[in-house]
Amino acid sequence: MYQDFAEIYDALMNDVNYESWADYYTRLLSVYGVKSGSICECACGTGNMTLALHRRGYRMTGADLSREMLWQAAQKSRKQGIIIPFVQQDMRALNLHRPMDAVLATCDGVNYLLKEEDLLSFFRAAHRAIRPGGALIFDVSTPHKLRDVLCAGLLCDDREDITYLWGNTWHTSRQTVDLDLCFFLREEDGRYRRMEEHQTQRAWDQQTIKEALWKAGFRAVSLYGDQTLNAAKDTDQRWHIAATRPGDED
Repeated sequence: MYQDFAEIYDALMNDVNYESWADYYTRLLSVYGVKSGSICECACGTGNMTLALHRRGYRMTGADLSREMLWQAAQKSRKQGIIIPFVQQDMRALNLHRPMDAVLATCDGVNYLLKEEDLLSFFRAAHRAIRPGGALIFDVSTPHKLRDVLCAGLLCDDREDITYLWGNTWHTSRQTVDLDLCFFLREEDGRYRRMEEHQTQRAWDQQTIKEALWKAGFRAVSLYGDQTLNAAKDTDQRWHIAATRPGDED
C-alpha cells in the first residue's frame, strides 16, 4: 500500500486544512492533560500533522508502515529545518524506546485496521507506549461517511497535472469499503502515466471502539464529533476518540 501513491499523496490532500486540524488536536490534548511533552503519531503518512504539531511545541515522533510515505515525511522535515524521527513501524506492534505523553493516529489510520484483533493489538501497543496518566487520541471516518457518502457514486477530479477516478464498494457483511482509485499523472514531456491504487477501510462502531479501549486498559473514554467537543453522533462524518492510561495511583 502507498508505494507509488506516496509521491502524489500531498497533491491530492492539498485541500485539507492541517493547521486547523492540528489546532483541534492541540485543544483536545490539553483537555486530556497533555499541554506539552512527547507524542508519537502512528500512521503519520507524509508527516503533515506531525510537522504541524511540532510547530505547536510538542516533541514529535512519526511512525508509519510505509517506507515511501516516511521518506516523503523525512524530506519535508529536512527542507523545513526540523529534526523529527520518522520510524517504520506497524501500529499494531508499536515499540518505542521511551514512554510517550500521548499517542495519536489521525486521518483514518485506525480505519485501515480491518479486524477486531488488529484494533485491540493497536490499543494494547499504544497503552504500553504511553506513560501512566498519558492519552491515546485518534480519529475514524464514521460508518455513515464510508457507507453513505463515499459510496454515493463515482468521484472524479481533473487537475492540471493529475486526473483521477475514484470508485468505492461497500460490503455490509464485513462493514468495509473497497477504495479503487485510478490516476493519470502528467509527465514533463506531456504524456500521462497511469497508476492504480486499491485500499480497504473498516467502519468501526462506537461500542466496539469503547469495549476494545477498556479491554486494553484505557479509561475516561470519550467520543467527539467532527472537530468539536460535542458528543459523537451517528450523522457525523468523523469521530475523534480520546482515552487515558490510568496513573499508577489509580
